[in-house]
Amino acid sequence: MERKNKGNKKIKVIFTTIILILLISVVGFLFVPLFGNLKFGLDLQGGFEILYKVESIDGSNMTKDKLMATYKTLSKRIDSLGVSEPEIILEGNDKIRVKLAGVSNPEQARSQLSTVATLSFRDTEDKLLMTSDVLKAGGAKISQDSAGNPAVLLSVKDKDKFYEVTNTVKDYDKNMIVIWLDYNEMTDSYEKEGTLCGTSESNCLSAATVSQGFASDVIIQGNFTSEEVSNLVDLINSGSLPSKLTELSSKTVGASFGDETLTKTLIAGIVGIACIGLVLILIFHFAGVISTISIILYTFLVFLVFWVVGGVLTLPGIAALVLGIGMAVDSNVITFSRIKDELYKGKNLPLAFKEGSKSSFSAILDSNLTTLLVAIIMFIFGESSIKGFATMTIITVVVTMFTMVLITGWLMKLFVKTDFFNNKTNLFIGVKKTDIPNVSKNEQVKKTPFVKVDFLKYQKLLSAFSVTIILVGTALIAVKGLNLGIDYKAGTDITITTEEKLTEKELKKDLNELKLKASNLEITETEAVIRIDDALDGETVKTTNTYFEDKYDAKVNIGVVSNVVKKELVKNAIISVFVALIGIILYVSVRFKFSYAVAGVITLIHDIAIMIALFGILRLEVSSMFIAALLAIIGYSINDTIVIFDRIRENAAKEDKLTKEKLQELANRSIQQTFTRSLYTSLTTLIPVIAIIFLGSKEIFTFNIAMIFGLIAGTYSSIFIAVAIFVAIEKRNLGKKKKNKKTYTDEFTEKKIKGINC
Repeated sequence: MERKNKGNKKIKVIFTTIILILLISVVGFLFVPLFGNLKFGLDLQGGFEILYKVESIDGSNMTKDKLMATYKTLSKRIDSLGVSEPEIILEGNDKIRVKLAGVSNPEQARSQLSTVATLSFRDTEDKLLMTSDVLKAGGAKISQDSAGNPAVLLSVKDKDKFYEVTNTVKDYDKNMIVIWLDYNEMTDSYEKEGTLCGTSESNCLSAATVSQGFASDVIIQGNFTSEEVSNLVDLINSGSLPSKLTELSSKTVGASFGDETLTKTLIAGIVGIACIGLVLILIFHFAGVISTISIILYTFLVFLVFWVVGGVLTLPGIAALVLGIGMAVDSNVITFSRIKDELYKGKNLPLAFKEGSKSSFSAILDSNLTTLLVAIIMFIFGESSIKGFATMTIITVVVTMFTMVLITGWLMKLFVKTDFFNNKTNLFIGVKKTDIPNVSKNEQVKKTPFVKVDFLKYQKLLSAFSVTIILVGTALIAVKGLNLGIDYKAGTDITITTEEKLTEKELKKDLNELKLKASNLEITETEAVIRIDDALDGETVKTTNTYFEDKYDAKVNIGVVSNVVKKELVKNAIISVFVALIGIILYVSVRFKFSYAVAGVITLIHDIAIMIALFGILRLEVSSMFIAALLAIIGYSINDTIVIFDRIRENAAKEDKLTKEKLQELANRSIQQTFTRSLYTSLTTLIPVIAIIFLGSKEIFTFNIAMIFGLIAGTYSSIFIAVAIFVAIEKRNLGKKKKNKKTYTDEFTEKKIKGINC
């Protein structure tokens, strides 16, 4: 019988291992083609980005309809540039952002995009008959012909001119008026494109037969669908109502510059994942192997979801993914730590797995939902690069819950059910039999780390340390100000990368020749970053780019931000941080209680202040990606704090009556129980960030430095500050009876009696 059971166990182990191998094989087989089919942003393949302020030439107010008409015109122009995956984004009521990844000639794109839209009426031999001046502004409307078919109604302003032209054309052998948008004499011809009129392949919008002279509004009719008519109306209005496009910001990235960035970042990501996997296996043994496989599956699914939604992968997006991997591992660390806790209580492996998985879920859910909340706020209020970061963060949170909770749990359960690991808990998750109590109290204290550490003992000293850093940083910022990047200072950044040796003397000569004045110049042997306070116009950007490319055979990256954009970014940054804090207060108050929320938010303000102070002390550049890091740390820090709060809530629910002394002891015990998990999570989150700093692109260097400061501050504050503030608030509430309100002890006692899982 015993031999039969061993045989069954062996079969189960083999079967489960085959499932695991098949899963890895499928993911490995599909990973490369999936990655190859992703759309990459201009920072990863080179290209051109520009932000326009859209204004009506006639001085009328810009509306959503007019903005959409301009959008349609730009879309049609981009089609002629041969860009495969353009992005045209409406921002507010009067801005359009255009991203052209992979465009071969940025200056041609800039010129073609910003030229005023021109609607013209021509005969079949391409002779100009009329311009859009004869039409009323925005005078094209959706209508029907006499048979009830979709048609376009044109409101005529200069009826005399219109009658004169149509009356002449009616007598032509080919009595047709051809309507063109942005007619190009070198390439456009009705003879060649007549059959393409009304399609995206031609600038020809319509060709209408004229049977008589018209002195009133006219209808363009044909075999149009309702959608075609709607599109035609938008295009005609964009031509008859030309918009003035004012360039607010731009960015040009060379193709080789982008390719190098992608390669470096991918290498950093692979190294980061490999290091995380190694750490997990060393700590959690076989469970670490399962977690590492889940990380690979997690990365694959994130890319898959990104591909399905048509996302464009950018450098901030990859940063969010690599950071997300570190934070996703936290879900496994929490679960594994809970399973180990149950094993320490003397439970067998199947029961410990069941209870540990169940008790870890609330902390995982709350911590991920708060991260999701911050990511949504980033997406709503952030500009281009922050939106990319936020989009990837939202996807990583959703995939974390599916992969790192459900899939990891399912794989672990398959192996637990084989009973192979019942007497091999050290091999399975790193718990030796001698670690499991029922031995002696002294042995248990020896085997469980940090149980004798009083984490709240030095809270005043540590708080003073934080205050000192913040005050020093504040003083330096007051004297010198923050080192604001181009995003928040406006102006132009020029990055030159070359194999030739660069010198300050020679670059200053170059700038004099270009009639440019640098406010800051940072030079290494093969790279220079030049800061110019003025926002350069398109022609100057073109001249500057060509000059440095030709002289140094350099890769040139030029970013331009106007004062208008600067003001909006500053406003959005302040709003984003404020709304994130309010959102967290509301969420934590609902899921926990208000005192938790107050302690959590004070801790977040501490983390924000520490990050800003350190950037002020070290004179690091504050850019839009710094704000992304700031918001990411808000999500991470509250994530870390919630795990500890969740344990406090659970332990408090087991107490019949809490005193101030018991509360202090309970809070300290909760930190002891979660401290190892906090260290593991911080380590696995720091690993990919450090990998990107040393191996990745310098484009997100300050972002990753900000992340390191924030991760350290977030971990430290969650353990030593958040809990101390919470305890101080609750000590004031203990023993106080308020009218129609339960005391702290009453609340937890009632939940315990009712059997509510806290």
